[in-house]
Amino acid sequence: MARDYYGILGVGQKATDQEIKRAYRKLARELHPDVNPDEAAQERFREVTAAYEVLTDPAKRRIVDLGGDPLEAGGGGGAGGFGGGGFTGQGFGGLGDVFEAFFGGGATTGGGRGPRSRVQPGSDALLKTKLTLEECARGVTKEITVDTAILCDICAGSGTNGDSKPVRCETCGGAGEVQSVQRSFLGQVMTARPCPTCRGTGEVIPDPCRKCGGDGRVRARREINVKVPAGVGDGMRIRLAGQGEVGPGGGPAGDLYVEVIEQPHDIFVRDGDDLHCTVRVPMVDAALGTSVTLETLIDGPVELDIEPGTQPGAVALLRGNGMPRLRTSARGDVHVHLEVVVPAKVDGKQADLLRQFRELRERDLPEVVSTRSPQGSGLFSRLRDAFTGR
Repeated sequence: MARDYYGILGVGQKATDQEIKRAYRKLARELHPDVNPDEAAQERFREVTAAYEVLTDPAKRRIVDLGGDPLEAGGGGGAGGFGGGGFTGQGFGGLGDVFEAFFGGGATTGGGRGPRSRVQPGSDALLKTKLTLEECARGVTKEITVDTAILCDICAGSGTNGDSKPVRCETCGGAGEVQSVQRSFLGQVMTARPCPTCRGTGEVIPDPCRKCGGDGRVRARREINVKVPAGVGDGMRIRLAGQGEVGPGGGPAGDLYVEVIEQPHDIFVRDGDDLHCTVRVPMVDAALGTSVTLETLIDGPVELDIEPGTQPGAVALLRGNGMPRLRTSARGDVHVHLEVVVPAKVDGKQADLLRQFRELRERDLPEVVSTRSPQGSGLFSRLRDAFTGR
C-alpha cells in the first residue's frame, strides 16, 4: 500500500513547494536527533525527511499523485525509506559510490543507487511563427498548430492496460541495474549499468496500454492560442509553460517556446524600436514646403510637414510613432528620409519658368566646393566620409 506522504508532513495534496518546506522545517525542529534523542522521534524524523524529499521532486510527486510509491521499489534503505536501515548522511553518498565501483559495494552505507523512476520530466519544444511588422507592432493572438507528446487519455500516464500493474523486473531483481565483475591490477572491479530489460526502472509492464504501448504518452496535433505582446521582434521567443513534451510515464510536460520570425515590410525598415522610411519629394515642394500623409503602423494616417527649403538627404522625425517597447508604454520614433526628386524632362513652358527662376536667383551659381569645407556635403564628400570612416 502506498504511503501517505502528504499526511506525514501534515499538508494537503495541493500544497505548494513553500508550504511543504515550511511544514518540514517545523517538524524538523521538533524531531531532529540533535534536539530530540528519543528513538521514536528519530524514526519519525526519517519518515518526515523521506516525505519531504519525495514531494519536492516533481517526478516522484507525480508518482504519488497517481497512487504509486516512488520509494517502494528502492527497498527503503537509508534516508530514502522508512525501514530500519539507519539514517544515512548525505555527505557519504559519493564515497560509497567509489567503494562500490572498486570493491563490489562492500563499503556502501545505504544500498545501491536504486532504480530510476519511470516518470520523467518532458522536454521543451520550439516552434517558429511568422509575423508581419503590423502584428509585431500591435500585438496579436496567434493560433498555431503544435505536434507534441501529450498524456495518454486511456491509461492517464500509467502505461498499463486496465487494472494491470507493473511487476518487478526479473533481470535485475528490481534494482534497475545489472552488475559485472572484471579483473584488473587493482583486483576485482565491479561495474554497474542500467538494466537493458527495464531500462533502469526496476519494473516492467507485462500488459501495456494498447494506445501508448506502455510509454504513458502519445503524439498528437493540437491547436493552441499564443498571445504575442506588442513590440516583439525577430528572433524573440515567447515561453508557454507546460505546453511542451509530456515526459515518459506521463511525467510533467516541458515548456513550449514560440520564436518570432518578423517578415520584411514594404515601406518601413525596423531598427530596434525605431522605424525608417523614405519619402520622395518633388523639387518644387521641397523648395516651397508641403505636407505629406504617412500611414503609420499603429496611429494610422499622420500628417508630416516638410519645411520650405528642405535639402536632399534631410530626415524628418515623427516622435512616438514607432514600435512599442516591450513591457513599457514608451514607443520609438519614425525617421522619414526625404529624397528630393529633380524632373528628368521638362516641356517648353516649364523650361521657360525655370529660366526665369534662375534669373531671379542669379547669385546661385554652380561652384566647386573644397572637400575640407564644412559646407562640403555633396556626393564626393559623402563618399570620402564613407571610406575614411568619418
